[in-house]
Parts: sequence; structure tokens; C-alpha cells
Amino acid sequence: MDTANGYDEKYARATYYWGTKPSKMCDRVLDFIRPSPGFRPTLLDLGCGEGRNAVYFARLGFRVVGLDMSAQGLEKTQRLAEEHGVEVETVQADIVTWEPHDTYVIFSTGTLQYLPPRIRAARLEQYKAATSPDGVHALSVFVDKPFIARAPDATDAEFLYRSGELLGYYWDWEIPYCTEAIFNCTSGGVPHKHAMNRIIARRFRG
Repeated sequence: MDTANGYDEKYARATYYWGTKPSKMCDRVLDFIRPSPGFRPTLLDLGCGEGRNAVYFARLGFRVVGLDMSAQGLEKTQRLAEEHGVEVETVQADIVTWEPHDTYVIFSTGTLQYLPPRIRAARLEQYKAATSPDGVHALSVFVDKPFIARAPDATDAEFLYRSGELLGYYWDWEIPYCTEAIFNCTSGGVPHKHAMNRIIARRFRG
């Protein structure tokens, strides 16, 4: 995933391309892990974009690392964090080559389609191995459906998942939440549809 995909251009606008309202998946994480005065878990937001989810988690008390390829997106993440009086560590990197470090929660929505199929299983195993016992992955991935047209803002660097594929990578973790849904989207100003798998997976101590 590189800036040639157009994200620097999208994020250079004064407005927020994805808005500033966090994903509904953020609140599902709180069903399993909730920061407290003596517990500040580290959360990695893969593909944080302009920071809407990363900043929300920081406001909740997580120690947040936001990773994205777009420098413009990371600048807006820092700007949004400052507006809310919180800190978010930002890392400019490509998920195709970047290797994860120890963390407690891995969160990603609409980014993991940039992992090519040839490295997808290995990279997800790395994410799992870097997650603390009792840690959680909260992931949302776009799914290929023959009756849904390709999104107008899609790029050649995207590789959609098959239904059930993401779940299969977590066969050895608890899966307390898994769903697939089709929804309307207006990103880029053109109405279209997406199919998306969402899962919450938890690693147990062993």
C-alpha cells in the first residue's frame, strides 16, 4: 500500500474523508477490554487513516499506536488528538512489510484488504503472536461478492476476502463475535455498496 493509491490526496482536504465519528466496532472492544486507573492496555490501529478510531480509543484510556502509510492522514490524526487533549503515537509504515510488536489489542477496519493473499496467513499469524494473552483482535474486512460492483474508489492494491476466510485464520482463538453484512457507502462522493466481515477474536492464556 503506497501513497500512489491516492490517500495523501484524499486526506489533504480540510474535511475528514471518513469523518470523525468512530466505527461501531470500537464499542464492541469495550465488551472485552476496558481501561482502568491501573490498567492501560496498548492498542494498535492498523490503517488509522485520519485518526477517528485511534483518537476515540485514546479518549477511553488506551495507549494507542496508529499506523498508516499516509503522512497526510497521520498529520490529521495528531491534529484530532490535540483537539481532544489526548496522545496517539503515529507510525508511517506499509502493512505489507511492517512487522508487529507486543500489544494487547489490534484493531483494523477497511485496511487488511491491502495484505496480498500470498502473505496474508503469515502476517495474521505474526499479529496473533504479537498479542498479549487475553488480548483481542477487532477486525473488519471487505468481502468479495459477485453481485456487488467494485467500489468506485477501489485500487489495484486491494485484495478482497472470501466469506469466512478471516474467521478461518482464528480457528485457535475464541470468536465471541462474527458477522457479515452489506451496507451502503458514499466514500468519494459516489454511492455504492460493500460487503464486510467483522470479527472479535480473543487469545487465551495457555
